[in-house]
Amino acid sequence: MPRRAHLLIRCALALLLPVSVLAFAVPARAASSGRVVGATRHDVGPAGVSAPEAAIANARTGAILWSRELNTERPMASITKVMTALVVLRAGDLNRDIKVPSAVIAYIDKYDASSAGLHPGDWLTARELLYAMLLPSGADAAYTLAEAYGPGLSSFVSKMNATARQLGMSHTHFSNFDGLPYPSSDSDYSTAADLIKLGRAAMDWSFFRTVVSTRTYRLSAGSGHHAYTWDNLNPLLGHYPGADGIKTGWTPAAGPCLLFESTLGGVSLIGVELDGSGNDITGTVTAGDAITMLNWGFGQAGA
Repeated sequence: MPRRAHLLIRCALALLLPVSVLAFAVPARAASSGRVVGATRHDVGPAGVSAPEAAIANARTGAILWSRELNTERPMASITKVMTALVVLRAGDLNRDIKVPSAVIAYIDKYDASSAGLHPGDWLTARELLYAMLLPSGADAAYTLAEAYGPGLSSFVSKMNATARQLGMSHTHFSNFDGLPYPSSDSDYSTAADLIKLGRAAMDWSFFRTVVSTRTYRLSAGSGHHAYTWDNLNPLLGHYPGADGIKTGWTPAAGPCLLFESTLGGVSLIGVELDGSGNDITGTVTAGDAITMLNWGFGQAGA
């Protein structure tokens, strides 16, 4: 790596390390009760990561730099929406106009799901719905996209599982399009290893990268739709140098989850934490574990 890149990483870490230690300190969690399917573990790595399942990898090659319970299956909450986005992106036709179905209101109310505040009857493009789904984690947007691109919800979920198989995500199963805990709390499950694969596949799409790196997206009222403002829930954006995505998640079963990526000095790292740093009462996902892993990973790259 060029000396300039080493210096950039070292300078960035010098600023971030005190922050990650003081502002993001969290107590260690108990061991996960997830299903273990051939555990892989690297014991020498970042100190203080609370998540029972976590990994950090080279985003370009996929090489795992450190992991904990790499192949333990557990729910991943709204990280599921990354697969929803990938299925839509692969299908194409992002400029198609899609009508928000009236059923989204009852759906959101039934599951107390996160919402982009979509108005039934509004017409939005698939591009706009991807912002609505990935920034505020709108289950209403995920529902609308799945219904349109299935066509139909069950058909869309079948496409999600088929895509997972194509990506070699052998310990992942989707039962829905948004990661909500139905029909049971472990209906959707994956592993840290599989989610690294999913994140890398999604980030290969330039439009996906654009969406998940956007902090706020505003859509003015137009013919056929209301005005909307959607804020990105990713706690790293604007707070960690080089952070450019990817997706938060939370359910009572999954706990706080974060799939993330950052680039410094020409080095790109991708990582995931499942049941990691955050507030299980409010469902808030914080960046403590992610920052700890990123600091360690960039430190290795700049050593």
